[in-house]
Amino acid sequence: MAAQTSSTARTEFAAAINQIANERQIDPASIYDAIRQALVSAYRKQFGHLEEESYYFVELDEQSGESTIYKCPIIEKDEETGEILKWDDSKPEDVTPAGFGRIAAQTAKQVILQKIRESEKDKVISDFEERVGEIVTAQILRMDGRAVILDIGRGQGYMPPEEQMRGEFYRMNNRITVLIKEIRETHKGKRIICSRADQALVSKLFEREVPEIAAGTVEIALISREAGVRTKLAVRSTQDGVDPVGSCVGQRGVRVQEVIRELNNEKLDIIPFTEDAKLLLQGALAPSEGLQIEINEAEKLAEVTAPDDQLSLAIGRGGQNVRLAAKLTGYKITIKSASGEVKSKVTGEEEYEIDTFKGIIEDTRDFLVENKLTTVADLSRFKNKWIEAELGEDQEAILREKVDAFEKEMAEKDTAFNMLKE
Repeated sequence: MAAQTSSTARTEFAAAINQIANERQIDPASIYDAIRQALVSAYRKQFGHLEEESYYFVELDEQSGESTIYKCPIIEKDEETGEILKWDDSKPEDVTPAGFGRIAAQTAKQVILQKIRESEKDKVISDFEERVGEIVTAQILRMDGRAVILDIGRGQGYMPPEEQMRGEFYRMNNRITVLIKEIRETHKGKRIICSRADQALVSKLFEREVPEIAAGTVEIALISREAGVRTKLAVRSTQDGVDPVGSCVGQRGVRVQEVIRELNNEKLDIIPFTEDAKLLLQGALAPSEGLQIEINEAEKLAEVTAPDDQLSLAIGRGGQNVRLAAKLTGYKITIKSASGEVKSKVTGEEEYEIDTFKGIIEDTRDFLVENKLTTVADLSRFKNKWIEAELGEDQEAILREKVDAFEKEMAEKDTAFNMLKE
């Protein structure tokens, strides 16, 4: 009877491993290797500090599951890392303690469960690797520091601070549309990175809402975005008789309004694409009008002279309008007043308003972006955040100067407005 029981155990162990391996598409050899490594770790944990000059390994009977712990002398170690490179296993010593079978069984169970979890995670990651660039509706599960953890169906998405929209607050169980941006290797393994800040999210939303874009009769030729604030798109038709701007806007604005709703009321400017650089720049700098534009095509420079009453529109609050226009068109833009005074100068490489602040170092910028303090209005509203961060006297002085000038300008506007009311 004992022999029959032992035979059954042998069959059941091997059969269980093979069944799990087949169902989960795991290499059985990797399961056995993981069990061997885990058994040595369990032995070390259970029986304390082991001899430093000995190498320990496990022999595992892959039919019965029985294990034996051996030790043998070390021949060679890496001097820097301490990694064991060679050992003498010609006469290994059996050091298996009494009752180790119970520990071995528990360890094997834990390893198998871990392998199953890893396999499931790898399968999910593999599925989502094929879906990079798609948009999905996600549910907010929780916050992980400043990052957002999302339920995206069969897997969990990770939205770090730099992929979040400025001014957007994320609450548990809320549903949001996100872009599957990439699969990123992190210290916690592979993660599905989701984005609300990427400009491709806007393109995909238009593709979903505008049948002409989905069909290819209308194309988004150019796009620039400051997430949570404003996006500019230049669109063109690939078929005669199709109005690209009208197609994107929809009857009574229904299509564009749906995209705006998904983007939490982010402003959208849609202009017709043209190969004529002057016309493209005029459209990109809308809603300002009456602009005189001189272009240096060789150096991709555009010098724009705006009437005094159009300067603020051309530049935009915090220089946002001209920054987006430069990013959209690929031209470095200088805006001058009618008297010839330079009022704004951008390269198109500035991602946020804070990128126009001279003297800001990379560590300060990283802090401001992570905390969504990317405009002078943000810096004014959440002054305590950057003051308490102790960024350094020189960095604080730069920010304080910008904030003081902004607050003075706002106060003057309020005074002028109140006088008009009276």
